[in-house]
Amino acid sequence: MAPCSLSPTSMHWYGKVDIHSIATKSGFIHNKVKNPCSVLPVHCEVKTEEKKLTLTRLVESEPSPRLESIEAFAPATVANLGPGFDFLGCAVDGLGDHVGASIDERVHPGRVSISSIIGDGGKLSLDAEKNCCAIAAQATLELLGVASVGISLCLNKGLPLGSGLGSSAASAAAAAVAVNALFGSPLSKDQLVLAGLVSEAAVSGYHADNVAPSLLGGFVLINSYEPLKLVPLRFPHQTDLFFVLVSPEFEAPTKKMRAALPTHISMKDHISNCSQAASLVSAVLGGDLLLMGKSLSSDTIVEPKRSRLIPGMVQVKEAALQAGAFGCTISGAGPTAVAITDSYEWGIVIGEKMVASFREHGNLKATAHVQRLDREGARTV
Repeated sequence: MAPCSLSPTSMHWYGKVDIHSIATKSGFIHNKVKNPCSVLPVHCEVKTEEKKLTLTRLVESEPSPRLESIEAFAPATVANLGPGFDFLGCAVDGLGDHVGASIDERVHPGRVSISSIIGDGGKLSLDAEKNCCAIAAQATLELLGVASVGISLCLNKGLPLGSGLGSSAASAAAAAVAVNALFGSPLSKDQLVLAGLVSEAAVSGYHADNVAPSLLGGFVLINSYEPLKLVPLRFPHQTDLFFVLVSPEFEAPTKKMRAALPTHISMKDHISNCSQAASLVSAVLGGDLLLMGKSLSSDTIVEPKRSRLIPGMVQVKEAALQAGAFGCTISGAGPTAVAITDSYEWGIVIGEKMVASFREHGNLKATAHVQRLDREGARTV
């Protein structure tokens, strides 16, 4: 979804930051059928208007810099989690991006520049208007109302581009936290989600299921976009949860993968996905890995369309389940496949089977990581 305009107001934890005119949506249901549960189609196309984003300052007066420079880290994320398309996501530890931010008198006051990028293979632009970390940093300055100093950024990419691990969101989240920290962190993390959304809208589409968990940590439910309301889902600390992340050497740009989504779905699939998404939320809150795995494996709308575009994905999912994973799906837009288990050692075994399946059925090299849930989210380091 693409945004039209933003008019945020300062709120406290759990979001509730008002966003007006995000998008003009249209939807209808054809009702002249006798068996609605099997054939009733639901129109899903979203129509949007592109308009210039405007942000309102969230602090009473322009804050003064507290630091000359700071570095922040933001974790990778798994968005959608199967049936939770655009409204569920979680953060995973150990993987992510670093962004350094510095007060720079060479940069025009109130503006942002990028001094260096490493880890991207030369693919990302140094143009501040075309880079997600700079867009988020600029949006953060606007939320702070900073107009007296300029900021330079150094981006260290730890996540591959187009991987399905929230690469752009991690860069945006790290940049927002770093810039906010330069001024004493007057903005809360949920307010910084607004800056991340501006960045995401520019590079991959208007969705918060990557940038919200990257900033807040843990599992996050996007209750609504207008107004924006975020609901952190507390996964029990006593329950062991490991994500097996298997990334093939295959780039799946988010915009391309979103273009593959259906514009019509059956009422049967709609009901099924709603049921599985609700079950997934219940499983997260209760720490029920069996139910979580079953639910995240049961998307009937998005995953079937995207699996066709990722060589070997269908067989990789089968390999994960046969190896003992509780569940498996596509991470975000892909091509990374994500499975869940309750043991690091078993996660290694599952990852090896998934890597072998990508090689055999997709003719793709792949790497596997076994990571825990990141409960903290973006932070200074």
